Amino acid sequence: MKVRALDLHAQFRDVGRDVRAAIDRVIASQQFILGSEVQSLEQEIAAYSSVAHGIGVSSGTDAILVGLMALGVGHGDEIVTTPYTFIATAACIARLGARAVFVDIDPRTYTLDANSLDAAIGARTRAIVPVHLFGQMADMDQILAVAAARHVPVFEDGAQAIGAHRRGRPMGRGSRGAALSFFPSKNLGCMGDGGMVMSDDADFASRVRLLRNQGQEPKHRSQMVGGNFRLDAMQAAVVRAKLPYLEGWTRARQNHAKAYRAAFDQAKIDPELLSLPYEANGAHHVYHQFVVRTPKRDALRAHLEARGIECAVYYPLPMHLQSCFAAWGYAEGDFPEAERAARESLALPIYPELAPSAREYVVNEVTAFLSRV
Repeated sequence: MKVRALDLHAQFRDVGRDVRAAIDRVIASQQFILGSEVQSLEQEIAAYSSVAHGIGVSSGTDAILVGLMALGVGHGDEIVTTPYTFIATAACIARLGARAVFVDIDPRTYTLDANSLDAAIGARTRAIVPVHLFGQMADMDQILAVAAARHVPVFEDGAQAIGAHRRGRPMGRGSRGAALSFFPSKNLGCMGDGGMVMSDDADFASRVRLLRNQGQEPKHRSQMVGGNFRLDAMQAAVVRAKLPYLEGWTRARQNHAKAYRAAFDQAKIDPELLSLPYEANGAHHVYHQFVVRTPKRDALRAHLEARGIECAVYYPLPMHLQSCFAAWGYAEGDFPEAERAARESLALPIYPELAPSAREYVVNEVTAFLSRV
């Protein structure tokens, strides 16, 4: 059996008619940059996410970058964040001449360990950037409490977690804002690159809106140095066509996660050999990825792929060990939980259209391999 890590062909069979109609609508309008499609998407995502403002931008990476720019991050500043994330989080910090001050992760949720946050904040700290990884939010109640006590703004990297919340708190609530990604493989993806900044802070949202369009207001009168971070109308229209399906897709992902848990529990695998995703108290996990941990990760991955099961490693090298950030002065051993997660984590196939038979095949092959080691 062949089991894909993600099957966008299956998704398109469900949404293709709506997507094609949305694309035709943009072609008929001949309005391709920003415009009414982007404005409508901004309103719809803000309403879906229970925040006041949405600002469409050119990618999830640019959502992080423009969010940091709106906070005034620059040379010599320090940004507290996690070393266990996609490179865009740290790269945006570096691009602005700032330095990432890393905090190790909670080994259960893979998100920033809020208990270690306060010690990482110093005189040069300009912002805290928690990452909501694999579809689960970090402990924002504790993070925001520390941030408020130390008078430091928070900007959330929510690229993998649209629709997630924790203890009733959505992304962007209580912080300056949150970044979303509409990369095609995300839970809500476009047909190229796209992203959004969400915020309840009107002043912050206004600043982001200005920065995404070369700082211009009015046209040809730039109030600040911004960038070309505009969202294409075509990508906005595609996301709008898919948005009505998102809640159903999220429930399907959660049901797959529940079925995986039940099947692995029934298999009675030694917990020292396999640990399943942890759902924090009060978390609404949207399962962008279903990440298991095993000290036999590389051998298990090879076994699965030899049997037609696609899986992925997120992430094999933490940010503090990336050569492009060597000037920051970190070394192996500085963040042991992030390093252990990088050695042990493996994402198994999970997407709404995953067939139960395919899911069972994955469980059987994982079980068969780990029963022999």
